[in-house]
Amino acid sequence: MLKDPSSKYRAFEPIEMVAREWPSKKIVKPPIWLSTDLRDGNQALFEPMNGEKKYRYFKELLKIGFKEIELGFPAASELDFNFVRRLIDENLIPDDVTPMVMTQAREDLISKSVESLLGSKKAIIHIYNAIAPAWREIVFGLSVSEVMQLIEHHVGFLEKITRKHPETEWILQYSPETFCMAELEVSLQACHTAMRAWNADLSRKIIINLPTTVENATPNVFADQIEWMHKNLDSRNSIILSVHPHNDRGTGVAAAELAQMAGADRVEGCLFGNGERSGNVDIVTLALNLYTQGIHPGLDFSNINAIAMVAEECTKLPIHPRHPYVGDLVFTAFSGSHQDAIKKGFATQIGKDFWNVPYLPIDPADLGRTYDGVIRVNSQSGKGGISYILENNYGIVMPRRMQIEFSSIVQAIADSSEAEMSAESIWELFSKTYLDRQNCSGKGLRYVHHSLLESNGRQAIELDVLNVDGQAVKLRGVGSGPIDAAVNAIGLDIQVLGYEERSVGCGADAQALAIIEAQSNAALGSKFGAGRHVNIVTASLIALFNAIERLN
Repeated sequence: MLKDPSSKYRAFEPIEMVAREWPSKKIVKPPIWLSTDLRDGNQALFEPMNGEKKYRYFKELLKIGFKEIELGFPAASELDFNFVRRLIDENLIPDDVTPMVMTQAREDLISKSVESLLGSKKAIIHIYNAIAPAWREIVFGLSVSEVMQLIEHHVGFLEKITRKHPETEWILQYSPETFCMAELEVSLQACHTAMRAWNADLSRKIIINLPTTVENATPNVFADQIEWMHKNLDSRNSIILSVHPHNDRGTGVAAAELAQMAGADRVEGCLFGNGERSGNVDIVTLALNLYTQGIHPGLDFSNINAIAMVAEECTKLPIHPRHPYVGDLVFTAFSGSHQDAIKKGFATQIGKDFWNVPYLPIDPADLGRTYDGVIRVNSQSGKGGISYILENNYGIVMPRRMQIEFSSIVQAIADSSEAEMSAESIWELFSKTYLDRQNCSGKGLRYVHHSLLESNGRQAIELDVLNVDGQAVKLRGVGSGPIDAAVNAIGLDIQVLGYEERSVGCGADAQALAIIEAQSNAALGSKFGAGRHVNIVTASLIALFNAIERLN
């Protein structure tokens, strides 16, 4: 049983404000976005990303449309330093994208951070120091005046050394770390000290970044703090007011939205809410919340499944199936009443521009999702546990998105027959849908045989196939592996989104089962294909051809 917390924990109260304005405000445009996935998000991983994964993630952030990206902590990590230098030396940062690096207020770290960015057209140096009482008194043993001296000295040092490199447009971002737990007068004094040391003015703006370093109050309290700073900061036109919400109380998104209403111009966060403890604010959710209100967020999430796959593969963190907008089940209805309402909504939506479908706050097609899995069967609907039957009767374990896709196919058959589907009929439908596609329509190429070769350290493949007329054709391709080489050999504009392999059966009868998820770049949505064979490469190629046949 929980103890009485009233004598142990401090409740943070709203600020005494004469005329609080943010409750009547409305968000009418997107903020300036900064992705901190490669710094704050990366430092919170069990296994931080290596250089290649960071570069893959960086390219994805560029595709999404981020114009400000925090690259890392180069003064504290040689990997981060080399990564930043690679991007600059190899001219991999577009001219309209500004890189940012973070450093503590220490001369050697500041110098190393500046060194990492030399040669960049434009760059943000992010300096921070903790200012709240618990940190001043417990961690550092500093008075308020000593904290201000520290800020003045180190920001002044940064200003001095960046003046020596006028080829780069230098921008200071100052963060009074632990802002949400500090006295507002101390926060204001810290920010003004940084502004004076930087000589901030209209031609030399400064980013003042106010973090909920550890979220400790309701979002309205943070909004009060932001509005107070917004109204009391000197030379407000020379400041880009930024927020960096964390999610310790689970209200990071609300805090960021209310902060914008209170005067914030800019938001820092991570895709899907990665970050220390409970994470940074989820930029995907924030951006798509705007989208559902008719405001384009300035970021492109039109192929959200592909973005999620990059994030999951680079961070090794799974995205929850109920995660807003991107989770595999967020556009799926199991309840009969929900299914009925959605069906009726789809029926009345035809020919209309304004989206108005019950239980679906956003059109899945806008995110590159299809409607295939919106209404599906589960054990509660009386149609049987499809995944359970296939796994227990046939040893088939489907990936989550494949479960959603196949359940909608079963639903359609069950509805038309108005009868319970047996395990045998479900297996027959699975085989016809995923395993035997090459034999049922004749619309595409049919796999016959393959040979693997080496080509300058890469994988080459020779494919013997039958075309739509039944004629034998030989294809050749090179790639990073057999599947990639086969895709290149076939020459279609598709991308493989996912690959899984299983063992089906045991002993002498064991076979490899390969499952591939593929997407045509010319159409929305993806399709699965499966292949079985004693050889895993052969099973994989059969799965690829079956997936391609389903995309045609």
